[in-house]
Amino acid sequence: MKISIPKETFPGETRTPLVPAGVAKMVKLGAQVDIEAGVGLAAGFSDEEFKQAGAAIARDRQSLLATADLVLRLRKPPIEDIDLLPKGSIQVSFLDPYNEKDLVRKLAARGVSAISMEMIPRSTRAQKMDALTSQANLAGYVAVVMAANHLNRIFPMMMTAAGTIISARVFVIGAGVAGLQAIATARRLGANVEAFDTRPVVAEQVQSLGAKFVKIDLGETGQTKEGYAKALTEDQLAKQREGMKRHCAGADVVITTAQVFGRKAPVIVTADMVAAMKRGSVVVDLAIETGGNVEGAVLNQVTDRNGVLIVAWGNLPGRVPVDASKVYSTNLTSLIEEFWNKETKRFVLNLEDDIIKSCLVTHNGDIHNSDLKARYQTE
Repeated sequence: MKISIPKETFPGETRTPLVPAGVAKMVKLGAQVDIEAGVGLAAGFSDEEFKQAGAAIARDRQSLLATADLVLRLRKPPIEDIDLLPKGSIQVSFLDPYNEKDLVRKLAARGVSAISMEMIPRSTRAQKMDALTSQANLAGYVAVVMAANHLNRIFPMMMTAAGTIISARVFVIGAGVAGLQAIATARRLGANVEAFDTRPVVAEQVQSLGAKFVKIDLGETGQTKEGYAKALTEDQLAKQREGMKRHCAGADVVITTAQVFGRKAPVIVTADMVAAMKRGSVVVDLAIETGGNVEGAVLNQVTDRNGVLIVAWGNLPGRVPVDASKVYSTNLTSLIEEFWNKETKRFVLNLEDDIIKSCLVTHNGDIHNSDLKARYQTE
């Protein structure tokens, strides 16, 4: 089976889908691995390292894709690449399938079996394949480092001969994977941390990291079976904003991580909340790529609002591409190993398996995922 790995074409993307150690695993399984020249350079991996791991270096991108049995990527494929893929081939990457309807339909029409890494279930068995979690973990870390870099004071308390420096106050909104990592990182740097989430069930996790869990009565809330926060009503969002306003006003740093899978991120930090914050404070909008949590945030910009900096850089995991690539590579190799037939030396789509049922978006010329298919038919 030929596994092809093209270079990422998304502007500014630094990560690579497979690192040399991942290539070595695939070669050991019996796969032929071809990579496009320069695929890992932005993440610090040379073509020579890939070659030593057993990969062949391809300089013709069209041929690389046209002869592939299995294509591994990080970002969704450029739509023009789809016409190059052979019918019956398998494409694995992030796809954003709830929003990229034209892309998904074209993959189906081409006869490509497309696996969406966002759709990997959050189950114990699929844990090593969960790319959303691995990348969100790093995003939470980077968000705190960026906040510390832009803040006009230090995070930890210090006892000095010139007096005591009080620790910075950090308010994290959203205690999912990224939020919990942001809490842990801010605590390691010595900050005084508060956190809020619509799911009361995460309060214990927040407290176990040494942060205070902020309680705001929103009525009935909760999480989906996959562990994501449920979308709030407009009334609930209004109550949430009112309750959070004073916590934002008292914070030196606010980090927002609230996202709803398959939908635009909710605006939870309004312009008046930013206006209530003190000069020199920092807001990091970790959800900016899905619309943003902060009113006035601009993708890939740092915006000054009366002395409050709103940091809204996209692709935070791409700022630590070595580790981001390594963990994503592990996610991909774990998926492939789970469904690898050792006798035929091929990646096999077991359509009855719960993992494949969840993440296989297109197959045999049709939309395969039942929830996605129903959503497309009603829109």
